[in-house]
Order: sequence, then C-alpha cells, then structure tokens
Amino acid sequence: MIHPTAIIDASARLGANVEIGPWTIIGPEVEIGDDTWIGPHVVIQGPTKIGKQNNIFQFSSIGEIPQDKKFKGEKTYLEIGDRNVIREFCTLNRGTAQDKGITQIGNDNLLMAYVHIAHDCIVGNHTVFANNASLAGHVTVEDYALLSGFAGVFQFCRVGAYSFACTSSVIVKDVPPFVKVSGYYAKPFGLNTVGMKRCGMSDETMRYINRAYKTIYRKGLTTKAALAELKTMSTSCADIQLLIDFIEQSEQGIVR
Repeated sequence: MIHPTAIIDASARLGANVEIGPWTIIGPEVEIGDDTWIGPHVVIQGPTKIGKQNNIFQFSSIGEIPQDKKFKGEKTYLEIGDRNVIREFCTLNRGTAQDKGITQIGNDNLLMAYVHIAHDCIVGNHTVFANNASLAGHVTVEDYALLSGFAGVFQFCRVGAYSFACTSSVIVKDVPPFVKVSGYYAKPFGLNTVGMKRCGMSDETMRYINRAYKTIYRKGLTTKAALAELKTMSTSCADIQLLIDFIEQSEQGIVR
C-alpha cells in the first residue's frame, strides 16, 4: 500500500490499510490513522496527527511550520480528525507558541483545491471550504459552515455554525450562526436557508431563527437590547441559544 518511491521517516506511525502514493514524503512525528489514502507528491511534516479514513490529494502540504514571523522553532502541533477530504494544493499549518500551540481540524470536512488553514485555527465538523478559501491565524470555523471560493477570514475572527460566506467575501468580523454574508467587507444578507434545510432543520425552527435575524439586523436595536429579545425567544426555540452564546462571546464584534 506504500509506493516504493515514497519516503517515510522511521518514527512515523501508520495505521492499518494506509495507502501512500508515489513521491510522497512523511516526516518524523507523524501519525496517520487506519484506512487513510494519501496521493502522490504530498508532504506531511510533524508533529501531526491524522485520524481515520481521510483522503489527501496530490501536492498538499500538511503540518508545515506556521507562516508567522514570531515562530522560533517551538514544538507545535496539527491535529486532523476522521473522514476528511483534502484536495489538491491545500496548506494546513501547525500552531504557534503564542496561542494554543495547535491547529485543529475536526471530522467530515471537505477542503477543495488551494485551501489554506493557517496556524492556531480551529475547524469543526462537516464544513465545506470551496476552492481558494483561506483562514488567517487564530480563526474558528464552527460546524456546518460553508466558505465559498476565494472567501477569506481575518485573524481572530469566528465563523458560526450553519453560516454561509459567498464567493470572495472578506470577513473581518464574527459571522453569527445561520447567517449568510457577502462582500468586501462582508455584510449580512439574510440566512443560510438552503444549508439549514439540508441539515434537517424544521420549518418551525427556521421561522424562529428568521425572527431572531430580524431582531438583530432589522429593528435598529443595540446588541444588548437584541440579546434581551433573543433570550425571550430561546424559551420556545433552543437553537436561538446558539446565536445568544455566539454574540455574547464575540470579541471582534459581529458583521453588520
């Protein structure tokens, strides 16, 4: 299952049924889980841990040092979960000592060609990054979020669960859950109704979330006043609590 031209460091740990293509390089302190397929011309540096049943396509660079001038060779990490698809020319960097020291990718994510995940990012589960979507350092992307082609996220921003960033969006503030954004700089343009339906949300839940959206963005309320109304709504719809928690924890402020 390992092509004879591949170079595998003696300290690398490979699970059962791992397949490694020609001219791929696996460095020291790399762990790869069962049933993972790695194509040709991939470079994986450690310390990196990759889970089970991942597919990593040609010319990707996984676990390389962070693109950060403050990095001085500290031991930092990259951790990737299970069943991810990482397409051609993706770059996923390790963390920095100035933050958590680790970059984390969850499960069941699709990273299309030329996606960049910078140092200290946290990516949840079931996300989609279309071609050339990029995260600067210290970014969090929550479950089921979707970044369209060429979308970019500035440092320290958060992209909420079930949100959607349109093509070429430039995100400089936090994007609340369920919200669709577009533009340079990104502004809210309604809800990600298509994504919410695909995830099985009921019509009733979506009606409540639509009311919550209007409370935040259409009534001219301060954030504090909008949160007070959302807390009343959350007694009837538990998913509103996702919005409340996200906004209360926002340090960059939300898109407006």
